[in-house]
Formats: sequence, C-alpha cells, structure tokens
Amino acid sequence: MHVLVTGGAGFIGSHLAKYHFDRGDIIHVVDNLSTGSLDNLQSMLGSPRFRFDQADILTWDGLGNAVGWADRIYHMVAIVGVKKVLADPAAVMSANMAGTERVVRAIHKGGWNPQLLIASSSEVYGFNDKSSFAETDAVLLRSGGRLRWCYAVTKLADEYLGYAYAHQYGLNIVIVRLFNTIGPHQVGRYGMVVPNFVGQAVNNEPITVFGDGTQTRSFCDVRDTVFALDLLASSPAAKGEVVNVGSDQEISIKSLAELVVQRAESASQLHFMSYGEAYGMDFEDISHRRPDLTKLKTLTGFEPKWKLVDTIDDLIQQARAVKRSPIFTP
Repeated sequence: MHVLVTGGAGFIGSHLAKYHFDRGDIIHVVDNLSTGSLDNLQSMLGSPRFRFDQADILTWDGLGNAVGWADRIYHMVAIVGVKKVLADPAAVMSANMAGTERVVRAIHKGGWNPQLLIASSSEVYGFNDKSSFAETDAVLLRSGGRLRWCYAVTKLADEYLGYAYAHQYGLNIVIVRLFNTIGPHQVGRYGMVVPNFVGQAVNNEPITVFGDGTQTRSFCDVRDTVFALDLLASSPAAKGEVVNVGSDQEISIKSLAELVVQRAESASQLHFMSYGEAYGMDFEDISHRRPDLTKLKTLTGFEPKWKLVDTIDDLIQQARAVKRSPIFTP
C-alpha cells in the first residue's frame, strides 16, 4: 500500500509512518519541520520504501502528484501545543484550515479517491459538562478568550470541510477526534504535560503543575492510537464518520504528577503555577476530558493495550537512557 503522511515528522505522524513501514508499505512523508524532526524518521531514511519532502502543505507543488499516488492519506499537519498556539495564532488558523482544504481539494481535483483520515481534536468539545464526550454531543466554546479557542475552531472547521467533501463528492474520508496522545518522541517544549513531568522527575526537578491540578485528562499511548487509526481508515463503515480515539481512563493532573514521581522514584516536589504565570495571559482551562469510545469500539473492536503506568515506565526508562548518553547536555 502507498501511504502519504502529512506532518509525518511530528509525534503521531512519525509513529504512523513507522507503523506502516514495518508492515512493508511504501511511505511518503511531507513536513516543513517547524515542529517535527527528522530524528523521528531516522530508522526509515535511506530506504527505497521511504520518501521525505521538506515542504509547507500550503505551498507544496507536489501535493497533486502525492495524493494521486497514495492509497491512504493521514492528514496530520497541525500546529499543536497550547504555548505554540497562543504564540502564533495566525499560523494556527492558516496551517490547520487552509492546509486541510488544500488536501481535500487536491484529491477531488485529481479524480483519485484514496482513504483519507483527517486528524481533529477533543478540544472541539470545549466546555461540555458531560462526564464523557460522545461524537453527537454539543460543542460548547466560550465567546470570549478567542486566542484560547482558535485551535479548537480550526479543528472543527477541518471536520466540516471533510464532511462536506465526503457528502458532496463521495470522498472516502474519516475524521478522528484525538484525546491526549502520549508516548515516545513527544516533546514538552510546547506544553505537553507528560514529557514535561517525566523530564522533571528524572532530573529531580520540581514538577510544574498548572492550576490546582484537579483538572482531569484521559491519556492514550501513541502505539494504541496509530493502531486505532489504521483500523478506522480500513473500515468502510467509518466512511464519512467522526470518531473519538483515545483511552477512557481518566486521571487528574495532580495525580498524574504524583504517579510520575512515584514510578521514577524521584525526589521531585510538586510546584503549582497559575495559568497566567504559565502562559502570560488569562487562560480558562477545561475541567475534564474523557472520550466515550462506544463508536470506535463498534466500528473496529478496538481496545487499548497500553496502560498509563506502563507508558510512564517506558518513558522514564527512555529519558534515563538519553540522560546517560555521552552526547546528553542538561
């Protein structure tokens, strides 16, 4: 199978590329490397079954040929991470919406109808107060705090773009709302909580918890996530659908920090920081985020294999290996 991954040097995209590469597929990755890294693709570079283009999806002149070549496309291009989003909201709007529109238009114009998976986000649920979020639940975003919600708005727009092209032109599209994916190669520089906690614990530094730590999240290992995405892209029943992807096991951020400290046998203490101090502006966080996975399981039979504690142990082990490396500089 020919697999195109846009944003394929990023965290989830690189895992998708490696997952299909290991299955014997032919992989084409495009990424502008603004946040992704070639290090994530190192094991595939040089293989005749792997091609990489460093390019911006908004201007890449190879897009038409690439979508015409592909049997399956994972559209993962996005500017993610709260700090990155708040720092450059105009780029977020452009990359996240115009990039998706350019991909679906290229597929329609080319007349070839590959499997297309568009990555959306659990952020679109906003302030829904249900204990878990189903795909048919209301989307509740505040009218204020516009910079805070620009990422969610772009992802919701991507969903409507995908649905419009699937409905009007019969494109083979499935849209996934990803919930807090974690795992190897994820970096914390843009505010990703688990790599930050693990790095701080391994170095016996204070664990920085934003807010009071009572906000809850549901974390899914990226190796489970990519398996679920493959199942959905392969499922004819998922065509034209919006589907939650993640784990439905919920934990508070404070409890997560304590778990990381415990598993790392760290001397780190918890340090609580206000959102204003963390982000340099007023910031309203979502109190909880847990997916209802009924639709995903009905369509695919998916069950996560990685428990949170196992992922944390794996990340701690990898962080310690990097720290022991002779090229490590703190």
